[in-house]
Amino acid sequence: MGDRRERVGRYAAPARRALSRADAEAATPLYTCGMAASIAHDPAAVAWASAAVRRFAAATNLLVAGRRFRIVGDGPDARVLAAVLTGLGARAATDGDTVDQLWCIGDMTVSTAAIEALADRPRGSSLVVVDAGRHVPAVDEDAFGPARFVRPGVLGVPMLSDDVFLVSTGRDLETTAAAEERIRWAGRFMPVSRALAATLREDGILRGMRIGVSMVLEPKTAVLSLLLLDAGADVVVYAHADETDDAVAEALRNAGLVVFASSRASMAEQRALALEMLDREPHLLVDDGAHVIRLAHEARPELLPEIIGAAEETTSGLRPLRIMAERGVLAIPVIAVNDARAKTLFDNRYGTGQSCVFAILDLLDGVAGGTGVSGVSGVTGVDGAPHRVRPGGTAVVVGFGHVGEGVALVLAALGMRVVVAETDPVRALQAVFAGYAVAPLGIAVGTADLVVSATGVRDTISLDVLRACAPGVVVAVAGGVDQEIAIEDALAAGATRSVVGRKVERFVVPGADARPESGSGSGCGSGSGSGSGSAVLVLDDGGCINITAGEGNPIEIMDMSFAVQLGAIRTLLEHGAELDVGVHPIDPAIDDRIAAAALAHLGLVTDPAGRPADALDHPEDDVRSSRFGPVHP
Repeated sequence: MGDRRERVGRYAAPARRALSRADAEAATPLYTCGMAASIAHDPAAVAWASAAVRRFAAATNLLVAGRRFRIVGDGPDARVLAAVLTGLGARAATDGDTVDQLWCIGDMTVSTAAIEALADRPRGSSLVVVDAGRHVPAVDEDAFGPARFVRPGVLGVPMLSDDVFLVSTGRDLETTAAAEERIRWAGRFMPVSRALAATLREDGILRGMRIGVSMVLEPKTAVLSLLLLDAGADVVVYAHADETDDAVAEALRNAGLVVFASSRASMAEQRALALEMLDREPHLLVDDGAHVIRLAHEARPELLPEIIGAAEETTSGLRPLRIMAERGVLAIPVIAVNDARAKTLFDNRYGTGQSCVFAILDLLDGVAGGTGVSGVSGVTGVDGAPHRVRPGGTAVVVGFGHVGEGVALVLAALGMRVVVAETDPVRALQAVFAGYAVAPLGIAVGTADLVVSATGVRDTISLDVLRACAPGVVVAVAGGVDQEIAIEDALAAGATRSVVGRKVERFVVPGADARPESGSGSGCGSGSGSGSGSAVLVLDDGGCINITAGEGNPIEIMDMSFAVQLGAIRTLLEHGAELDVGVHPIDPAIDDRIAAAALAHLGLVTDPAGRPADALDHPEDDVRSSRFGPVHP
C-alpha cells in the first residue's frame, strides 16, 4: 500500500514550472505513427477521416485494428483515410485477402461494382461497406434492392447477401432497431465465444449451475449471458445504473433470464438489486470491477462457502482482490481474467483505446468552439465554452500500461501530438521508444489540449494537477475508478461547475493560475496570472467514458474477453475444488485456444503452437551446451 500511495502522490505533485505552448511544441515533434507526411499538412482531411471512422464505429460497434480494408477511390483523401486506418491497426487487403471493411469515397458506379464483386464470400464472413463520401454519397444504396436496418445505422441488403451490410457516415444513427436486433448483431461477430460456449453445452458441465453475471449490461454482455443460458446454466444478471441499457435488460428478461438492473436506480436501490442477485445463491460470479465479489464478502458472508469461485474482468477489480488475499479476508478462488494475454493485449490496448478516444471526440462534437476534430465546427454549446482538441493539438496520456498504450496509439493515429506522463521509469522509457514525448504530469498538462487518465488509480488527476492545467483543457478517464479525477476535492476547494454539452461540464478551479492561452484556440480562464481560477472541461463526471458515453469496447474485442471468461468458468467448474483461496492466473492453454480460434475465423494460417520444428529432435530436458562442440551421450 505504501508504494501505491507514493505513486499516486508523485502523480499529484504540482508543476515546479510551466512550459509555454511554444516550448512544448518545439520539444515535442508531431508523432505520426507511420502516417504519410501529408497527414501533418492537411488537418482538415484528418478531421474528416477521423469523423468517418468514428461514425462507422458508432454505427457498428466494430473494431478497426486487425481488420482488412480496401478503399474505393483515390487521391489525397484516400491516402489520408488509409493512413488513419493503418495507424489504428487495420491492414490494407492484398489480392486474395478476405476484405472485412470496404471504404467507399469515390464514384457510385465504381463503388457498386466493387461491392458486387466482394458480395460472393464464405458464409458467415461479414463485409461492412462504409459510405465515407466526404462531400457527396459514394454508395448507391438503392442499387441493391430493398434494405432494412439490422441495428441503428446499419443496413442489411438480403437481395445482395446475408453477409453484406451498408453504413453511411453521413447519416444520423437510426433508432428503429430493437434490442433483440442489436443483440443478434453482436452475436454475429462473436464466433470465438460461441465456439467455447458450444463445448460447454456439449460437455453438460453447466447444467444445474447458477451463474451471477455482474457486468456492463449492453448487447455483448447479453450475448454472453444467453450463451451461458443455452449451455445449461441458470443465469442471473446485475448491472450498475450507469452501465445498464434498459432495452437490453428487458430483452434478457423476455428470454427467460432474471435481471436485477435499471438505469434509473438510486445508489441504495443498486445495492439492493445486487443483494437480490446474491440472494439467488449463485455458484459462480462473473464480475467487472469486483464490486459484487466484495459486496458478497461484506454483506453476504454466509453465502461464500457455497460459491465455487469467481472470474474478474478488470485491472481495477483485481487490485482490491489481491489486497484482500494478502490480508487473508478473500474467501473464494478468483480467476484473473484480466491478466490473460488474450484479454489484456487486445481488450485493454485496442478495445479500450479505440472506444475511449472515439467516445471523447464524439462528445466534443457537441461543444462550442471545436476546431474541427471531427470535421464539425461552430457547434453551439450551452454557454459557449470552447475547446481546442483537434488534429495537430497536444494530448497528454497519463499512465502507459496497456490502456495508456492503446489510448496513445489512437490519438496519434488521429493526428494528435502525444505526451506521456508515467511514474514507472521502465514504462516511461517504453513510451519514448514508441516515439512519444515524456514529461512530468504537472508540467505536461500546462500546455495540453486534452488530458486522458489511464492509470486506474484514484486521484491521478489531483486538485493540484487540475490547477496546473491549461485553460480550456479537456480532461477525461479511460477505463478508470471512482475519483480518478479528483472532482470531490475540487468541489470541496470551491470549484464551480456548469454544463456545456452532453456529459461535458466546465469546472472553474480556484487557486489555479488563469494564464491566457498563447497558442491556437482561445482559453476560457477568468483572468491572467491572477490565481483566481481557470476552467477545464471534464467529461462525464470523470466516469469510464467508453461505457457511460458509448457502447463499450468493440464487439470483436469483447468476443475474445468473454471467451476468456468462458475458459475461466470451465476452469472453476473442473478444478475449483482444487484451487486455494486467492487470485489465480488463467491457464495459458486457454489463451492459445482463443487466439487460434480468432486467427482461424480470420482465415489466417500460422505455425502450430508449441516448439519449433527443429526442437523436436532435442528433448526439452537436455540442458547440455552444444556451443563448444558436439554433445555426446
